[in-house]
Amino acid sequence: MSPLGKYYVGAAVVAVLVFILPVPTLLAWLITLGVLGAPVVGYFMLDESQRARLKRVRRRQIGG
Repeated sequence: MSPLGKYYVGAAVVAVLVFILPVPTLLAWLITLGVLGAPVVGYFMLDESQRARLKRVRRRQIGG
């Protein structure tokens, strides 16, 4: 499984647990948005050279 896929699985597990546990609905949505939004915000905080480097590293891991 790719490293990015692990994040997706982890976010899905957290989302399911938050909605199963007796947590107020608004809080459940905020937790879910935080778990899913944190990596996106982190990516957009990178400058262009860091994003390009990250893309090169991902391409090397995928197939060469």
